[in-house]
Amino acid sequence: MQKETEIKLRASRETLAALREHPLLKKRNKSGWERCELFNQYFDTPARELAQAKVALRLRRDGEQIIQTLKSRGQSVAGLSERNEWDWYLSKAKLDLKLLSDDCWPASLAELDKKQLQPIFTTDFVREKAEIAWGRGKAKVVIEAALDLGKVIAGEGEEEICELELELRQGEPEALLELAAELAADLPLMPCDISKAERGYRLFDAGSYALSLPAPELSEEQSLDDAVAALGWHLLGSSQRLAEQYRWNGHWKLLEQWLQQLTDLRALLASLGQAAPRASTHELRTALDALLADWRPRLQNGRANDDLRRNAPALFAAELQGNRWGLFSLQCSRWLLVRGWTAERNNRGNRQGQAALGNWLLHLFGEEAKALKLDRYKQQPEDLSEQLPRIERLLVWLRLARPLLPLPETDRLYGELLKLEQLALQPLNDEALVERSAQAHTVWTLKAWKPLLK
Repeated sequence: MQKETEIKLRASRETLAALREHPLLKKRNKSGWERCELFNQYFDTPARELAQAKVALRLRRDGEQIIQTLKSRGQSVAGLSERNEWDWYLSKAKLDLKLLSDDCWPASLAELDKKQLQPIFTTDFVREKAEIAWGRGKAKVVIEAALDLGKVIAGEGEEEICELELELRQGEPEALLELAAELAADLPLMPCDISKAERGYRLFDAGSYALSLPAPELSEEQSLDDAVAALGWHLLGSSQRLAEQYRWNGHWKLLEQWLQQLTDLRALLASLGQAAPRASTHELRTALDALLADWRPRLQNGRANDDLRRNAPALFAAELQGNRWGLFSLQCSRWLLVRGWTAERNNRGNRQGQAALGNWLLHLFGEEAKALKLDRYKQQPEDLSEQLPRIERLLVWLRLARPLLPLPETDRLYGELLKLEQLALQPLNDEALVERSAQAHTVWTLKAWKPLLK
């Protein structure tokens, strides 16, 4: 068994051609580009039990070699994935079921009759690969870069494969993200948290591609730093999966959910105070602000305009043809991996970062509630929009860590603040002013709000 650490980046045919000649890859290319054709047959049961267990089983023909491979999904966020992989070289193109022993076979499939396994889809593509190596400080980094172009074919359905794969052979995972971000600064490359196998299953069943990632498990005792890492990966990974599925099927609801992940990520960064000095989040906040400035009004206007909703997939495709979304995603991944918010913070910031999450949350909510001054907006509802960032900071923590707050009726607090947020986003008119004032009063009188003002 070996552990595979790689990142997949969706590209266009033009970008693949440009990558072959990219100065950074040319300078670090130690092997030249080697071309091969790979023919891959994936197997599962008729009920697709391997897919449900997050396992991929394939036979690959690479020239004269036949390779049987079993992969477990492992961890995968924003295109950066770590999985367990088992490879066996065979003498003929037929599954060897005896190799699928308890050493590699998932315990959840222990009762499966392996004789049910049958071919279900193929992923055939041309791969151009090269060994990319350089010195990073005192350490050597070796990465296999692969330019893949081909098709996934499942029954009558098919989807193009056009991507850059970077697989770590030596060095730290951070080096993968550094190289990817340097390339994405020049070329449109989108981190892609979907494997070739997942694409095959998606052609059978669009719902097989899980959009939601498991919510991180938080506790009152864990440090704020650990919570920020868990929540940041969750929001970024969810945004990537939603972007991929919206790119594929254009369903409006997915675009709304994608924007919500970005809004929550921006609010999370802004909520951290001295635990994340502004200099450490400046680059990410700037990129998020630019994305939100463009996409928030498009979605707000599109809710009541069928033409805008129909045009949204083309606008999103144009977004992906640029490089800001992919570059932001890679920069954010690296920031989370190295815990960039901890860099150069002062002693007070270190204490906040190490504070127990339950205590820190209660302090944050108290400060934000007092600063929100809802009694003022009962009288001056026209100014409520200026408090939208503060409301969003409360909402992101209520959405993701509500059970940790020692307050009464936190579910109702979340629901009423959500209504207040929506009213703050709506255009102003006489009716909206009345509704804003009434909703500010509702939140002000909640059982969960009053303790925060003490």
